[in-house]
Amino acid sequence: MPAILTEDLIYEILSVVEEIPKGKVASYGQIARLIGREKNARLVGKVLSMSEYYGSFPCHRVVNHAGRLAPHFYRQKELLLEERVGFRDSAHVDMKKYQWDC
Repeated sequence: MPAILTEDLIYEILSVVEEIPKGKVASYGQIARLIGREKNARLVGKVLSMSEYYGSFPCHRVVNHAGRLAPHFYRQKELLLEERVGFRDSAHVDMKKYQWDC
């Protein structure tokens, strides 16, 4: 299935992000799988990078598969720490403990 970016797809991704509970994180790939587009993790990242145009969503709860924070999202770590998400080092969430089990 080609990754054509439509308004419906954008809101489908953002609705999954909205479901991530406080204190948990999900990976881009995990979100892609949940919407039935397992090969579109980068598309998820693209949508999250422009999410501010669609409303307020907890995009800080999305990290890469290894728990690494988004490179230019400077408040991401601070927001996750406020939700008591633990880190295994300065730039990686402890995915074993904090990954959303959906």
